Amino acid sequence: MAATSRPSAPVVFEEGARRVGVDVRRFPWIRPLAGDYAYDFRKVESLYAGDPTAPAAWRDAIARTQRHPRRHQEIAAVLAAQQARRNAPPEARAAAAQLADRRTVAIVTGQQAGAFGGPMYTLLKAITAIQLARRTAREHATEVVAIFWIDAEDHDWDEIASCTVLDANHQPRTITLPRPDRAGEMPVAALRLDARIEQSILELTSALAPTEFTESVIDSLRQTYREGAGIAEAFACWLESLLGPYGLIVFESSDPAAKPLATDVFMRELHSPGIAASLAGTAGEKLTALGHAPQVELQPDSLSLFCLDSARLPIRRHGDGFQVGTTTHSADSLEAEARRNPGRFSPNVLLRPIVQDTLFPTICYVAGPSELAYLGQLGGVYREFGVPMPLVYPRASATLIDSAAARFLSRQELPLEALRPQDESALNRLLEAQLPESVEHALRESDDAVQRTLTHVADVMPALDPTLAGAAKTTMGKMQHDLQALRAKVIHAAKRKNETLRRQFSRAQSQVFPNGAPQERTLAVVYFLDKYGPVLIDRLLEDLPLDLGQHWVMTI
Repeated sequence: MAATSRPSAPVVFEEGARRVGVDVRRFPWIRPLAGDYAYDFRKVESLYAGDPTAPAAWRDAIARTQRHPRRHQEIAAVLAAQQARRNAPPEARAAAAQLADRRTVAIVTGQQAGAFGGPMYTLLKAITAIQLARRTAREHATEVVAIFWIDAEDHDWDEIASCTVLDANHQPRTITLPRPDRAGEMPVAALRLDARIEQSILELTSALAPTEFTESVIDSLRQTYREGAGIAEAFACWLESLLGPYGLIVFESSDPAAKPLATDVFMRELHSPGIAASLAGTAGEKLTALGHAPQVELQPDSLSLFCLDSARLPIRRHGDGFQVGTTTHSADSLEAEARRNPGRFSPNVLLRPIVQDTLFPTICYVAGPSELAYLGQLGGVYREFGVPMPLVYPRASATLIDSAAARFLSRQELPLEALRPQDESALNRLLEAQLPESVEHALRESDDAVQRTLTHVADVMPALDPTLAGAAKTTMGKMQHDLQALRAKVIHAAKRKNETLRRQFSRAQSQVFPNGAPQERTLAVVYFLDKYGPVLIDRLLEDLPLDLGQHWVMTI
């Protein structure tokens, strides 16, 4: 469903400003639900746990989360063991230790283990979680930690295998991790890097525009993305090295030590097979009635669980029992296996949040646009499983551009979305606006004259021969076509003459919409670290606003 069209407005940086806000409802690639959530929350409030802009909603979320029984010390121990294996920064270890206290609450976000740290929105999610944790601790006088949940059991290899950067000529370059055996079948956590990873790192080094930060960025990647390392483990180590010093807790969801803490969730889904999908489907109908497309496509015979065996296999209902791959199990035997060996089970997209909030005292989840939609289908699932539903806060959204691109956008008064089409339509409009007035006047006058003269000819022709009116109109069409061709040649000549404007346009376009897609969904975090260095993290934490419904165009 396309977003509601709103008037475009130019991106203009006032003198000394480093950011400009843009209403997300202007962007056709943003779900309308995001606009309603930010600007008309009452329309969708029945689907969520509370309005994240209301202080009372935060107080309620903190209170119900602190009341809910959890195994605080055990999850703190699981995290401590993970952090010890990764040699996590002391700030991250101190934050994780706080979870042993039942009064501590958490802001959680998460993502798959994207290649070399994944696209920019991964970092924006983590930055939003850290900022919200700090703000909530300050405003509500309670201990709040930020947690990043790595969806390490996802098995969609193609979705995480590549990253894209801009080279020294501002052209997109995509680097792909070497494909391990059984990629696409096994969870990412089960896949390991081999010696070919060094070639991928060399390709990344070659693709990046050399800066004073390139060597340190590549060295940090080599320390984590190395032969023998698990792909999810490498992602965790790298993310932790970046944001652990700011207190971010990184959690690898595939850890077998954490699975016993979620046994009850697995047992409930097996005991009432398909209950999560059924409840989510009912909520999806409500979402549809509100004018929004449901995010989750339901499989009528599938449970919201996978079985980890020779691969990550869906569990389907089969008569009175279940089918896992080609093997049939009785209901009792699979429930007994879940009780005895919960590490063999993995939640799907519907149950993952339930498992997450069973393990952690989550008061708020930082969501991307698609997550916002499917979380709106989970209110009934949370109630069924007896877990408090957290608030949902849309992640901060941003496009980072250099000062030259900012000056170009301001000077030309271009809307951000004008740069999205991967053609020269916007550039042609800019060039037309800069044509000498005499040329523009002559072209416009010629067009008017042809229209006026041949319209008159067409009007008088029927008096002589009615069949000639059509010929007159055809002649007018041909002449107008020829004038348009002449105009195109004029613009082409202007392009040759004004190569500077053309270069500025192309440079800004490649930054904002590489390959025609929004920057934050396309360009990798490593590209920005190579460009800006460590100051990137501090600037985002200090300068990136959390205002709902706004996309920020920023210079660092």
